[in-house]
Amino acid sequence: MATAAHQLTHEEASAHPPAESVVVRFAGDSGDGMQLTGGQFTLSTALAGNDLATFPDFPAEIRAPQGTTFGVSAFQINFGSTDIETAGDAPDVLVAMNPAALKVNVNQLKDGGLIIADEGEFGARNLAKAGYETNPLEDDSLGRWQLLKFNISQLTLDAVKPFGLGNKEALRCKNMWTLGLALWMFDRDREPLIQWLKEKFAKAPTLAEANIAALNAGHAYGETAELAGPLKQHHIAAAPAEPGLYRTVTGAESISLGLVAGAQLAGLPMFFGGYPITPASAILHHLSRLKEYDVTTFQAEDEIAAICSAIGASYAGKLGVTSSSGPGIALKGEAMGLAIITELPLVIVNSQRGGPSTGLPTKTEQSDLYQAVYGRNGDAPMPVIAARSPADAFDCAIEAVRIATRYMTPVMLLTDGYIANAAEPWRVPDMSGYTPFPVQFLEQAPEGGFQPYARDEKLARPWVKPGTPGLLHRIGGIEKANLTGNIDYSPANHQLMTDLRSEKVLGIADDIPDQEVTLGEEGGKLAIVGWGSTFGPIHQAVRRQRMRGRDVHHIHMRHIWPMPRNLGVLLKGYERILVPEMNTGQLKTVLRDQFLVDAKPLNKVSGQPFRISEIEDAIERALA
Repeated sequence: MATAAHQLTHEEASAHPPAESVVVRFAGDSGDGMQLTGGQFTLSTALAGNDLATFPDFPAEIRAPQGTTFGVSAFQINFGSTDIETAGDAPDVLVAMNPAALKVNVNQLKDGGLIIADEGEFGARNLAKAGYETNPLEDDSLGRWQLLKFNISQLTLDAVKPFGLGNKEALRCKNMWTLGLALWMFDRDREPLIQWLKEKFAKAPTLAEANIAALNAGHAYGETAELAGPLKQHHIAAAPAEPGLYRTVTGAESISLGLVAGAQLAGLPMFFGGYPITPASAILHHLSRLKEYDVTTFQAEDEIAAICSAIGASYAGKLGVTSSSGPGIALKGEAMGLAIITELPLVIVNSQRGGPSTGLPTKTEQSDLYQAVYGRNGDAPMPVIAARSPADAFDCAIEAVRIATRYMTPVMLLTDGYIANAAEPWRVPDMSGYTPFPVQFLEQAPEGGFQPYARDEKLARPWVKPGTPGLLHRIGGIEKANLTGNIDYSPANHQLMTDLRSEKVLGIADDIPDQEVTLGEEGGKLAIVGWGSTFGPIHQAVRRQRMRGRDVHHIHMRHIWPMPRNLGVLLKGYERILVPEMNTGQLKTVLRDQFLVDAKPLNKVSGQPFRISEIEDAIERALA
């Protein structure tokens, strides 16, 4: 994913342009480079000072048959001069590189929206693969929308002809031609992307020049083509924002930076043990580039080895971290119990995806909340934190490290495929504003002798590095005797240790902030309670409904377990509670269980994020 940094000026921050936003979706075959195109358009948008949110949407198949509907890859970006909190409900512009991309995406385009289609790909073979009996560019089936069709394939071949590329290699530059046209349409600067192409293809300068030529040709086509109708240049002013250094960040990047920052605040080296799985793999990739911050990364042979290596690192005095998605988290279950019974700090990142089993590997879902809160054998309590956006994942990662090291417990941090892959502007924080929480290892035996399961006022046991003189101890998965840590199967001891582990985790509620109302007031007719990546659509829906005079309020939870102390009283101040989730109602069930409130579900398990309109409709039904 492309990144960008931009030092916002006071003039930009104080500007108040008319609130305006545009949603653009690039769609094509999985080999057409749509994710790359979208990423680079995101880069140019960030450098232009717009607020933005993105949604990469790609197939699970490594290489789906070319031209088929299940091989379509898309990238959507919502950008503007106002606050952007979602990737947008419906695109204003759809760039369709082939018939399959058009078929999969066109019905989501706004009425009156603009279709830009590569008519060079709309031959009989591709039309048949996409299931079209006639060419939609030539019949009346696209009458609801504006249509711009031209032969992008041939225009690209013409642009790169001087570089002597083969036909196949030349057509790979189509995405750059398309990007050039999009840059012209929205008045974007090409220079940063030209520099990026030179760096990307530094070892193949001919490819660099060919892609630059395609980029420039697409831009020039917009400048010089005298077409009647919808091809116009449109400038969107920078969004107002506080002065500072901004960059685009994906959830995976943000978590990686937050984990490193948390380790630095704790004064610990970090060890990451991981195994590749979509969409969590990017965390391993990012952390492997941060070795200068005392980060060790290890790609294990499987999920179990990955988490066990991280537990071993924590036993040795490092911050152990592991990451996966739902199927891998299931495989890690026994080892999570080991971390709980040995009471060692560990951060487990779960980038949720559609399930069960392999499910929808590249689609987003929130269906692992039960797994996070309850999903281990025995009574095995674990704190659970949920990030609401890519930028928020940074602070959530720091909070996970703080709780893990302060309470000697594993912590699960929940994100999902949308957060992991999506990008948004992030104001780079001043780390001097973060309070350090340095770890204190026990280095000598206290008076009365060393007891590895003696506890402090937080019920946390001491952390001892192996080999510390006089503090020899052993840990393992069999039940421990209180204080001594010796093996003890006795009923009374198991009851005591189970209770202590539970009390320790529940006691964390005293060390987390009270739940606030994100938008609205305490008490009223309807509260919309959310967690995770539903934040953007919920927030926008509630804002729009409140502007229409509706008595509706937004509460968004970060701490899933234990829950904030005031949450029960807060929820009982509303007549009705609606919980939108990308699952079949998991947080709703936990809220009902914990607080005996009549929370109602709004569920979606399509692999796609909520639309603002879906939540607005649910609000109106709830208040009817």
